[in-house]
Amino acid sequence: MDRDVDQLSVATLRTLAMDAVQKARSGHPGTPMALAPVAYVLWQRFLRYDPEEPIWPDRDRFVLSNGHASMLLYALLHLAGVKAVDPDYETLGRLAVELSDIERFRQLDSKCPGHPEYRWTSGVEATTGPLGQGVATSVGLAIGGRWLAARYNRPGLAPFGYDVYALCGDGDLMEGVSEEAASLAGHLRLPNLCWIYDNNRITIEGRTALAFSEDVACRFIALGWSVTRVGDANDLDALSRALEQFRATRDRPTLIVVDSHIAWGAPRKQDTSEAHGEPLGEEEVRATKRRYGWPEDAHFLVPDGVREHFRAGIGARGARLRGEWERMFASYRASHPDLAAEIERMQRRELPEGWDRGLPAFSPDAKGVATRDASGKVASAVAANVPWLLGGAADLAPSTKTRLTVDGAGDLEADTPGGRNLHFGIREHAMGAVTNGLSLAKLRPFEATFLVFSDYMRPALRLSALMELPIIAIFTHDSIGLGEDGPTHQPVEHLASLRAIPGLVTIRPADANEVVEAWRVVMQRRYGPVALVLTRQAVPVLDRTRYASAAGLARGAYVLADAPGGRPELLLLATGSEVHLALAAGETLAARGVRVRVVSMPSFELFEQQPPEYRASVLPPEVKARVAVEQASTFGWDRYVGSAGAVVGMRTFGASAPLKALQTRFGFTPDAIVSTASALLARGEG
Repeated sequence: MDRDVDQLSVATLRTLAMDAVQKARSGHPGTPMALAPVAYVLWQRFLRYDPEEPIWPDRDRFVLSNGHASMLLYALLHLAGVKAVDPDYETLGRLAVELSDIERFRQLDSKCPGHPEYRWTSGVEATTGPLGQGVATSVGLAIGGRWLAARYNRPGLAPFGYDVYALCGDGDLMEGVSEEAASLAGHLRLPNLCWIYDNNRITIEGRTALAFSEDVACRFIALGWSVTRVGDANDLDALSRALEQFRATRDRPTLIVVDSHIAWGAPRKQDTSEAHGEPLGEEEVRATKRRYGWPEDAHFLVPDGVREHFRAGIGARGARLRGEWERMFASYRASHPDLAAEIERMQRRELPEGWDRGLPAFSPDAKGVATRDASGKVASAVAANVPWLLGGAADLAPSTKTRLTVDGAGDLEADTPGGRNLHFGIREHAMGAVTNGLSLAKLRPFEATFLVFSDYMRPALRLSALMELPIIAIFTHDSIGLGEDGPTHQPVEHLASLRAIPGLVTIRPADANEVVEAWRVVMQRRYGPVALVLTRQAVPVLDRTRYASAAGLARGAYVLADAPGGRPELLLLATGSEVHLALAAGETLAARGVRVRVVSMPSFELFEQQPPEYRASVLPPEVKARVAVEQASTFGWDRYVGSAGAVVGMRTFGASAPLKALQTRFGFTPDAIVSTASALLARGEG
């Protein structure tokens, strides 16, 4: 083993990070300087990863959870020669990270943004930055790997066996989401998961002792993890022994505690909070390079032999392992063609033929069906045709109706890693991040809880949208309609909050058949998350021979019932359980001679994606008298009702009472809607 080239490579990682942050006058140099030896040992000696094929399905996954140390990852991607991959999963000839990208760190359109971004920089396995999210996401990647192995591996032919490594810091382990995720990982005894904890004892405000004094190792032992320690981050051999111990531990996840010095080698900035989030300064950079034995005036220097060393290490090892895998998979395809076809479809986020075979159709029913119940039936029907659809709830599957009942679905537990019903426990935040990890493993996951608890999931859901992951978030108990549980459980502002997330499609179906169409939309999306917002209470199943087809849901809004000749003077817009109230109000108004159009508007986002001509055909600009009805905050409806319209919605929190009493109190009755519409028309808003 060539110690000189090892140290030269580590110093290259450190100096590239220092130079990039200094040139950008922005960034976090200290952690890359501290962790360069750790990352080097992992990538050069252990990682099953081929830089030439960075989307090889059985590659090990490396997640930089302390994403502020992004320059460490970019330097690794550059030195290892990781190739770029386009959205069609084709490997391009150029590097994922050129040296010029590093020189333009944190600048517009550089492949080296401030924090790692999935789908922007090839080789980045997950978008990280908000602390705790990366490690929690890594749990989903590990669960996904175990699931894939359970379903697809056969004796002598094992397409899946990858490990997941997450590099994290003090901030990650202070955030509650990491505790939730670590608890779940310990419960599931994930042997393919390794967190490497950078114990540098520094945060932005100063020493971690200001707010953090727990024994992390003991905490993780209590959570069911194997824990080992490396006393010096610069000890490459000790790091290797710790990683070998992880590989030998096959009955639980592993935490490696690494004691490090932030900004190692910087004469004045080592072990200081200043080194965390600001450039070292030109003089400190020069002084640090002197300590490294590095040319002081060299910038972005990659010495001769370093790239070649990486090619001879991770490059050669990765090429050999991938070649062995490809030969194995050719035999696998010959022996198990159907399973091989599943794997290939899944990797490209494609659906199997006949995926929508057997979807239920619901007959008209005045008494109705809760949309959560309809969704449960549809999900199980889809799951029968899409074997990699799986998911669960935050201890609420009986209430959210999200337990898959398809034959053989089973429970995903430590001893049954191939089950399709996950039990996340009461861990909504981790559930969101774990679901992201499952999607990054190319499974098709769903998650479920009450809509009011989407607040606990928002950081992870926001990252779902940033990464364009096609996760399915199922939120039930969607309004004050849940009744007696009262305002603590009755969502008011939550629909507006979800609609505010760019890239997230929110769908609130009006009846059981709109639920079927919602699932059609959901399943055909290859990119971007969807939130299905569903009722606890029964809502009428509309007679589609009398009203427009539920297929209109795919366009976000559609004319459900119209005035004679399609020339309305009043528009009634509604979503979800309020659509049948709008229909009833429309009938009353029509009987009084008002030309009424009732519009079901389950998804603002899908509607905004339609051509202007279609949107104008549903909401004619000349019709100013408009009333929107939704048991939620009125925020956001002004774009559709305009200054002349009105919204029957919630302007306070709810109350604890039976449904009918709440509807009367807050104005969600046909009579109240008629009154609001009549007042508009009386003012001449037509």
